[in-house]
Amino acid sequence: SEDPELQPVLLGLFLSMYLVTVLGNLLIILAVSSDSHLHTPMYFFLSNLSLVDICFTSTIVPKMLVNIQTENKAITYAGCLIQVYFFMVFICMDNLLLTVMAYDRYVAICHPLRYTVIMHPRLCILLILLSVLISVMNALIHSLMVLPLPFCTDLKIPHFFCELAQILKLACSDTLINNILVYLVTSLLGVGPLSGIIFSYTRIVSSILRIPSTGGKYKAFSTCGSHLSVVFLFYGTCVGVYLSSAVSDSPRKTAVASVMYTVVTPMMNPFIYSLRNRDMKGALRKLTS
Repeated sequence: SEDPELQPVLLGLFLSMYLVTVLGNLLIILAVSSDSHLHTPMYFFLSNLSLVDICFTSTIVPKMLVNIQTENKAITYAGCLIQVYFFMVFICMDNLLLTVMAYDRYVAICHPLRYTVIMHPRLCILLILLSVLISVMNALIHSLMVLPLPFCTDLKIPHFFCELAQILKLACSDTLINNILVYLVTSLLGVGPLSGIIFSYTRIVSSILRIPSTGGKYKAFSTCGSHLSVVFLFYGTCVGVYLSSAVSDSPRKTAVASVMYTVVTPMMNPFIYSLRNRDMKGALRKLTS
């Protein structure tokens, strides 16, 4: 908002949301690391997701808070490119970790007797390292493709952070190759992991429906409920942003939609996982006491 009266309200709101996000995700990391009962693949991936959420929101929100406080919305060229790079690294990591967590739930429910054999610690670490490598390489390719583009001076980005799509629109030369690369990578790293999640949950649901007892079905569904809620929240808000930008030409509406997956989703994840999970609630109580 350009309204000066709204600036203190926005500052207080986003500062509170940022502190809740950092504190909530940090508590999950501490609870998982301090409780030996939570030293399982599921909670190992969850603690990594919490760490990525802290880094993801820290890439955007602190700069936004400084802009609101100082009433100066300028960012340097180098600062903008750094923000683009880390934004792409962490959003890609979020995406891949949710896919890895879906695979973990698939193995736990569809192959319970082989779970400890399949999901051994080496595979878990390898999946995390592979996610990091893919995310870093993806962000590096896009950033290197932006570097040769010429830009005019005193550009205005109609957003609250530097996003790749917004930067490409401001270039003074043809960005066809960049746009093709963006669509190609988005298709591979967006549709691919989402298809993996859908496949995993299709097999999970079919396995759960074959369980004879109602209690067994409820227990199996409860182990997936938190992850499924986060998946819907993450992908739903991301799709909402890109649909709103495609349907509407209003930068304000796109920015408001972007707040959902850059600020609100990382803040909601700790609540979803802690409120719906008995083991996590027990670990948090033990940690805080």
